[in-house]
Amino acid sequence: MQIALAPMEGLVDNILRDVLTRVGGVDWCVSEFIRVCDRLLPASSFHKLAPELSNGAHTAAGVPMRVQLLGSDPACLADNAALACELGAPVIDLNFGCPAKTVNKSRGGAVLLKEPELLHAIVREVRRAVPASIPVTAKMRLGFDSPDGALDCGVALAEGGAAHLVVHARTKVEGYKPPAHWEWVARVQDVVKVPVFANGEIWTVEDWRRCREVSGAEHIMLGRGLVSRPDLGMQIAAANAGTPYQAMGWDQLLPLLQAFWRQAQAKLSPRYAPGRMKQWVAMLTRSYPEAVLLFAELRREEDCTRIGRLLGLTPTADEAQVA
Repeated sequence: MQIALAPMEGLVDNILRDVLTRVGGVDWCVSEFIRVCDRLLPASSFHKLAPELSNGAHTAAGVPMRVQLLGSDPACLADNAALACELGAPVIDLNFGCPAKTVNKSRGGAVLLKEPELLHAIVREVRRAVPASIPVTAKMRLGFDSPDGALDCGVALAEGGAAHLVVHARTKVEGYKPPAHWEWVARVQDVVKVPVFANGEIWTVEDWRRCREVSGAEHIMLGRGLVSRPDLGMQIAAANAGTPYQAMGWDQLLPLLQAFWRQAQAKLSPRYAPGRMKQWVAMLTRSYPEAVLLFAELRREEDCTRIGRLLGLTPTADEAQVA
């Protein structure tokens, strides 16, 4: 069984990938998508969204990171995939699932599920362009506004050369609204000869068990569920192995929040760092009552020093002087 951490634009960046993979229970993760339009991108574009490339394409905890590309031009995607491999990408993942309107308007993400022939052409050209030793994979939704074409899309991707598929079990129009249609994961698996990962609406071990029963999927990708419950991968791995596991408490989570905040301050401007902290704490409120209290205190706070104090951090000498 493999458990993957999903790529989520504007949420699971390199900071959160680092912190979440420290917990364990994640076999591999994926970068935020790198948008490819009509040219070969500079190396800096890859390092900006996938800085782990400078660390052997691993997070600090040693978890492998794959590079995800998004676009609609087969030749241009192929050229950029080849460059990503030169920069150290161990796997090239292709995004056919992003539901964002701005992305779809520019012919990226889930809107391409209307064109199975194009999906096939993209994967085929990328597969031809990268070394044979480097897998090409794809993430898809069930369709744009209907799952009627999901099987055709799955076949197009697999026959184009995808080593495996991740199926987010909702359409683009459904966004992130429950339920996830796990039964369609099983239907996709029935028509392709490559492994299919189930993704969508797995928040707890019980959800995973139901997903496995309905989808038949051995492997899963966790997104918001893992962000909201950082040891969900560990819980599921233990349940799969039949071994006991004590769920992470708030006292164990707090050092991760502190590590996240230190990195956010170091890598983001004071204007944006507070928002990133609030974003994660807001998602943690689903699983931790303590996060509800913390979010109430953080909600309108913009001062970085005071945010640090709320997280239990001692101000640095410079911060104390400013305060």
